[in-house]
Parts: sequence; C-alpha cells; structure tokens
Amino acid sequence: MLSYQHGFHAGNLADVQKHALLSVMLDYMTRKDKPISYIETHAGRALYDLEGSQAQKTGEATKGIKAVDGWFKPSHPYARALKAIAEAHGKNIYPGSPAIAQALLRDTDQLHLAELHPTEFEELTANTKASSSFAGLHLKQQDGIQFAQSICPPEPKRGLMLIDPSYEIKSDFETLPSQIYKLHRKWNVGIIALWYPILKNGTHQPLVEGMLYANFPGCLHHEVRFKPAQKGHGMFGSGMFVINAPYGLSDETARLTSLFNRL
Repeated sequence: MLSYQHGFHAGNLADVQKHALLSVMLDYMTRKDKPISYIETHAGRALYDLEGSQAQKTGEATKGIKAVDGWFKPSHPYARALKAIAEAHGKNIYPGSPAIAQALLRDTDQLHLAELHPTEFEELTANTKASSSFAGLHLKQQDGIQFAQSICPPEPKRGLMLIDPSYEIKSDFETLPSQIYKLHRKWNVGIIALWYPILKNGTHQPLVEGMLYANFPGCLHHEVRFKPAQKGHGMFGSGMFVINAPYGLSDETARLTSLFNRL
C-alpha cells in the first residue's frame, strides 16, 4: 500500500496554485443554473490541521498559504472556500480539494471522490460527510484512474475532473498522458485538470511532453516556480494542465504567475 499522506504538505505553495485555479473553475461553472459533476481521482482526507504534527514537522504551510496574505480578495472563490472551512472547522484547518469543492458546489451538483489509501479514505469519509450539505456525495475506495474510467461520461455531463496523484508510482509520469487521452475520448465535453510537481531531477518531463504531444483542445498549461520548502527538497515548482479550460482561467493564471514571481 502506498504511504503518501498529504497532511505533511497541506497548504504549501503547490496547493495555493492548484486550489486557486480549481476554485476559479468551480466558481465559473456554478454561475449557470445547470448542475455539474465534480470528479476527483486522488482525494486524500479533505481536511488538514495546520497545527497538527504532520504539518508542523515540515512547516510547508508556513511558506505557503500563511505567506501569501493579500493575494486573494474576500470575493475570490478560493478565499470564500477558505473562510467557509474556517468557520465550519476552525481557523487552523486547511481544505484539500474535496472540501473546496464542497464549499463551492450547490445542492444540485454531484461530487464523486476516489481514494485508495485506507486511512485516508476513512478520514475522507468522516470529513466529507460531516461537511456535506447535499445528497450528491459519492465516495469510492478505489484506484482513482480506474474509477474515472468507470464513471466517464458522468451524469450530468457538464463537469470537472481533478487528477492530483502523489506520484509515488514513478511510472505515472509516463502513463498519465495516455490515460487522460482515453478519459477525454469518453468525456470530450468535460474539463480535465491535471496537477504535477516540477522536480529538480526532471522526472516530470515525460508527463509534460506527453501532454503537449496529445494536443488536447482548449488546453491551458500553467507552471509556477518557488524555492524548495526544505533543504534538499526536490520540488521547486508546480504545474497544471487544464483541458477544455473555462473562459477567464487564463486571467487567473497570469495573475498567479505575477504573484509567484515576486516570492
């Protein structure tokens, strides 16, 4: 069983990029009076205590979400989600992407979350059900990509999928582009977002090259760079591919690039 637990990294600068873009996409999609499907392949536990032992051990949130004060106005969907989670669970709780989705989705929307790790799935179940305000919550303890293949195309077809692996399985960097190609063939109207780390050793390069080679329609590619969170840490940046990127997302990526460049 894979051992990755996001609690050690919750609220880091990669999360800031990923969750800011996710929030903007969900906000855009929920403006129309039509239900959507939200699918996440590697959900984690949804809520993370930034004062807990895992977060304190790495201190990544201190250099992440706690260091970007002023980046997001109260009206920004990311700021709205953070506020909702803080009011519901406490100021030290940072939301993973499932909790951000729950905070921004409506009663009519569908939320499909997959998580394979048994401990993380148990926490995910407790945390999402405690926060759930709608009946469209569906949880699966299953390999995320297999789950995504089984559910696509979802109902309703209008929707967004976030693929956010731990990349403990190094072959993911080579196999994900073809897997995403298959998902896109099954669900060509869906927004599919893929997060990946930018690593000093270049392990991420086959993924980037494969995604660019696939030439997905309306594909937005965004990368940001930052100092490693700890001495010897291999990640010095964060990237996103968004297939069928919604209108206005490029404005947010440009804004984030400018902010990250000031760090």
